[in-house]
Amino acid sequence: MVVNAPQSNILSAAEHAMALLLAQARNVPQAHAALVAGRWERSRWEGVELHGKVLGVVGLGRVGALVAQRAAAFGMRLVAYDPYVSAERAKQMGVELGSLDDVVAQADFLTIHLPKTPETIGLFDADLLARTKPGVRIVNTARGGIIDEKALADAVANGRVAGAGLDVFEEEPTTSSPLFELDAVVVTPHLGASTREAQDKAGLTIAEQVQLALAGDFVPFAVNIAAADVPESVRPWLPLAERLGRMWAALARELPAVLDIEYQGGLADHDNRILSLAVLKGLFAVATDEPVSFVNAPQLAEERGLVVRSTASSVGAWAATGSGYTNLIALKGGDHTVAGTMFGDGEPRVVMVDDHDIELPIARCMLMVHNDDRIGMVAAVATILAESGLNIVDLKLGRSAKGGTAMMALSFEQPVPNEVIVALRSTPGILDAVGLSDV
Repeated sequence: MVVNAPQSNILSAAEHAMALLLAQARNVPQAHAALVAGRWERSRWEGVELHGKVLGVVGLGRVGALVAQRAAAFGMRLVAYDPYVSAERAKQMGVELGSLDDVVAQADFLTIHLPKTPETIGLFDADLLARTKPGVRIVNTARGGIIDEKALADAVANGRVAGAGLDVFEEEPTTSSPLFELDAVVVTPHLGASTREAQDKAGLTIAEQVQLALAGDFVPFAVNIAAADVPESVRPWLPLAERLGRMWAALARELPAVLDIEYQGGLADHDNRILSLAVLKGLFAVATDEPVSFVNAPQLAEERGLVVRSTASSVGAWAATGSGYTNLIALKGGDHTVAGTMFGDGEPRVVMVDDHDIELPIARCMLMVHNDDRIGMVAAVATILAESGLNIVDLKLGRSAKGGTAMMALSFEQPVPNEVIVALRSTPGILDAVGLSDV
C-alpha cells in the first residue's frame, strides 16, 4: 500500500497566494528594499486596496477555494473559471462562475490554481493577456509554465498588466528571468508549501496512515489499492477504467451535472464499484492539480457537484452491441461518450468516441481530431503535424454512425504542443482537436 498526505500543504499554499496578492497590491518587498537601501519613497510605492475589487480565481479546487474564502473576508467580489465545478457548488461558496474570457475581462486580480496539463501549458499567453482587464494584477502559485513568462514580462512592461506575484516558474530552480528586472513583479522561490506547519502535518498524516495500515483499518489516503481487495475477474479492467476517465475528461473539458458509467456484457455480473472509483480517479487526475486516489475521488466528485450513476446490463444501451464485444465499459456525460474493452491479448482498447466506432490501443501521448467526413481532412492534419516536426506512431479512423463527421486518433512519442492543437482547431473542416498525455 502506498499513501500520501494530500491535504497537508493546502492551507500553506492558499496563504502564500494571499501573501503574494497583498505584497503585490501594496508593493511591500519593493518598498522594503528601497528603505533598507536608504531611500524613503512613499509616493513611488503607492498601492491599491483589495476591498471592492474583483478577484478572478482560475481553478476552484481545494487551494483555489481557500483563497476565495480568504479574499471574501477582504471584501472582494469573486468570479471563477473552473469547468469541473458545478454552478450550484460555486454558488454555495459565494463565487460566480464564468468562461475564462469572462473572468479575465472582469478581474482586477487573477490568482491561478490550475493543474499543469497539455491544455494549460502556456494558457496565459500573449493573446489571453491582451484580453485581460487593463491594469490587472496576476498571482501564480500553481505550476510554472501555465503563464508564458516572456509574454507576461512584455505585458507588465507595456502597462497592460499592472503587476504580478509569482512563486513558480517554467524552469526551476531559476535565478534569471526578464520578470526579475521589473519593479512591479514580486517573486518567491516556490515557497507555497514551505511552512513548518505543512511539514509537520505531512509527517503526522503519514505516521497516522502507517498506524492504520498496520492495524488493518481503513486508510483514507491510500493512493493505490491492495490487489487482494480487488476481485480477480475485475482486476485487469482497472487500467482501462482509469484511462477512459482521463480520456473523457480531456474530451469534455468541463464537468456535467451527471456522469453515467455502464458495464455491459459479462462484466455486468461482477461487483464493479472499484472500476467506478478508477474512472473517477482518472477523470480528476486531468481535472484537478490535487493528488487523486481511489479513496478521495468520490469526495472530489461530491465537492464539485458531480452525480455519478453506475448501471450494469447484459445488453449495452449505447455502444456497438452488434460488434462482438463480450464486455464493455461506457462513460457518458454531457455531449461526450467513450467506451472501451479488453481484447484477448490483454491490451485495453477504446472502441467508441462520441458516436464514432473507432478501435485503438491507448498510447501515452495521443491526439483526437473530430472533423467533417470529407476528402482531404487526413492530409490537412498530417501537414500541420509534419510542419511541427511530430512523427505519427499510429493512426486510426472512425466514422459517425449518424454520418457527416469522422474521428482521427493519432499516437506519438511525445505530447502534442498546445500551439499545434490551436492550429488544428482553426483549420476549416476540423470541429475539435484534443491532446491527451499520459492517458
